[in-house]
Amino acid sequence: MRNRRVWNYARPIVMALLITIGGASAAFAETSSSANYQLSESGFNAGSLDETCSGQYCARTSIGDLAVGNSLGATSTANFGPITPNEPSLEVIVEPGASDVGVLTTERTATKTMVVRVRNYLSGGYILQITGNPPKYGNHTLATPSTPTPSQQGTEQFAINATVNTSPAVGAAPVQVPSGQFSFGVVNADYAIANQFKYTSGDDIAHSLTESGRTDYTISMIINIAQNTPAGRYSGDFSVVVIPVY
Repeated sequence: MRNRRVWNYARPIVMALLITIGGASAAFAETSSSANYQLSESGFNAGSLDETCSGQYCARTSIGDLAVGNSLGATSTANFGPITPNEPSLEVIVEPGASDVGVLTTERTATKTMVVRVRNYLSGGYILQITGNPPKYGNHTLATPSTPTPSQQGTEQFAINATVNTSPAVGAAPVQVPSGQFSFGVVNADYAIANQFKYTSGDDIAHSLTESGRTDYTISMIINIAQNTPAGRYSGDFSVVVIPVY
């Protein structure tokens, strides 16, 4: 994990994000050789597939190679093709998105987005949460609606959602990678309503109920201040927590 801090002045205000990054394992190929012969990428199974190249041309040969595909049932999934790893994995990458915080006034809504990419393999799904305290200065913490609420300029608010909005114009719908046939992440109801925002630390923001390809979630934050919001430098730390389900 690593911290990424974005400094903005909102009478003034500071936002900070805690970044979580997942990794992937490496794969290796074996080469067998004698004094006169060499065999690269040998495989003893139902088929083989290799590519041989000269200076300008390449030829790909296939002998009884397995078909590659995916099958989805009500409670399970199956992958067909060459042998695949049997270890469960969960990959999470958090990237900074667009920022429009600037100087806050009662006549303008400040916004910030971040993109959370989640992929899980050989697990029963996952739950995505956002945790952390709302922006705070001294003893004053920005107010957070506990139910989905429209953005209201002149009313103190810090809140988030995970869909595309027009008021303010911020955010995006989840993107399924490579497609909705292989990726199944969805945003939970309270955070999937356009132009409605809320924030409760530790809330479940999104989930998948099965093994899934990658889903890219755009998390949008809005900030409004009131006439009586104390001037100062506000800061808040937020963590993206993804919990595997087995």
